[in-house]
Amino acid sequence: MIRSAAALLVVTAIGAVPLAAQQSTEWRRHGVCYEVFVRSFYDSDGDGVGDLRGLIEKLDYINDGSAETQRDLGANCIWLMPISPSPSYHGYDVTNYYDINRDYGTKEDFKRLVSEAHRRGIRILYDMVLNHSSSYHPYFRSAVHVPNSPYRDWYIWSPTERKMPGWEAPTWHRAGNEYYYGLFWSGMPDYNLANPEVKAEAQKIARFWLEEMGVDGFRLDAVGHFFETPEGVWKDAPGNFPWLAEYQAGLRSIKPDVFTVGEVYDSLGSILKYYPDGLTTFFAFEVADGVFDAVRAGSGARLTSLVARAQREIPDQRWGMFLRNHDQTRTLTELNGDVARNKLASTLMLTLPGLPFVYYGEELGMTGSKRAGDERLRTPMHWSRSPAAGFTRGTPWEPLAADSFSANVEVLENDSASLLNLHRKLIHLRTSNAALGDGEFVPLQANAPDALAYLRRKGSETVLVVANLTDQPLNNVALSGENATLPAARYTARALLGAAGGGQLRVSGNGRISKWVPVRRLAPFEAHIIQLSR
Repeated sequence: MIRSAAALLVVTAIGAVPLAAQQSTEWRRHGVCYEVFVRSFYDSDGDGVGDLRGLIEKLDYINDGSAETQRDLGANCIWLMPISPSPSYHGYDVTNYYDINRDYGTKEDFKRLVSEAHRRGIRILYDMVLNHSSSYHPYFRSAVHVPNSPYRDWYIWSPTERKMPGWEAPTWHRAGNEYYYGLFWSGMPDYNLANPEVKAEAQKIARFWLEEMGVDGFRLDAVGHFFETPEGVWKDAPGNFPWLAEYQAGLRSIKPDVFTVGEVYDSLGSILKYYPDGLTTFFAFEVADGVFDAVRAGSGARLTSLVARAQREIPDQRWGMFLRNHDQTRTLTELNGDVARNKLASTLMLTLPGLPFVYYGEELGMTGSKRAGDERLRTPMHWSRSPAAGFTRGTPWEPLAADSFSANVEVLENDSASLLNLHRKLIHLRTSNAALGDGEFVPLQANAPDALAYLRRKGSETVLVVANLTDQPLNNVALSGENATLPAARYTARALLGAAGGGQLRVSGNGRISKWVPVRRLAPFEAHIIQLSR
């Protein structure tokens, strides 16, 4: 949102299986999504603006469709930031929901993108902006300028200017002798979603993208703000919940396996109100913050508590895991340039429950601060050390980030220890390992307060993640479980990432792990992923 403006599996990457060969919902259980801003990803024609043909050229970077290679990221889902016509560079104020932004290409280009993505086992999510339109949308222009316009009640009006409690920016904007409601700014008038005609139009738009354009689902923007009350409640208002449930039911009538993920920029407790039937998934912003807290403060207590609560209260691990998105200061900048902390945060995010979303460039350690403006969070992708970082043959629409010469694909893919290659390894591990894909989260206790350890457990598959959250080495960290965690047996530890130095694990008849040392030394901000096999 513009503000103020992841059954026992064979060892085959789910994301590399063509869609026709996959069960309709299995991809989500072992999936990873990649968020792409088309304008900044790759420019195919040299005009300085990324486009759909450029994204098609770079699909093999995201997923090459082969289970035999790991030179791709291995993601099996792409969330496209808005691609419909808009007067703004970002596209979150739409003027035509049934077309493609001409900067990005044509409907035929988009259909080819979907076909090429599906051939590689990648699903495509369209960014659906239903909270508001552009003030340039023909419907809004009609509502303002045409007497007795049929679109008048598609928007929200007041005879007087009002103030939304707790929202600093103006929310009511003058149009003639009246005021219209636009929470984010005057260029984004809010829809009156209670109007049956608007609800029907929302379903019509969805049917177009699902049936005509072939998308697999939607990321829904700003769903926490769909309704507001006369008393000035502008977030998580009561009207949101039945509206989203009805909308989701309508989508399923069109495409039974449709996937939806909603943006509710709020606490975990707040998003719980949107389950079980609001949408498929909602982003867990507070869990993302918990990852940052863990790697900055050296304690995983809050993160463990948040993940345990999400697992307990959200059905079927239906939450979206991420570190940062297009509205937030990028991870490496947030962590003051500390690559080791960034690697640890990425490892935690990609080994915890929920469906992970990776914002383009995060796998490279691209930088960008919210304080410098939203454009600086969405700068062109760094592909190489060539001019314009290989993004374009022309002049980039937005100046590149200062780190483009070092934080680029060409440089990082030749470094086995790079952030890029860590992402590749982790995503391929997650998509091929039953426990990491959607296994149960089981926290463990460490005898060092600045260590974090948990199991991911699915059927006969068990994976241990143990991490050092501090800048000092930890030796002989012993792990225990409060409750029965594994069947009584002798387990062999095999390193999937890092090393396993603890030999065998013996679990007694009570099923508890007690004072086991899986790794003799944990280097600063180091994480190990260990497969436990009977």
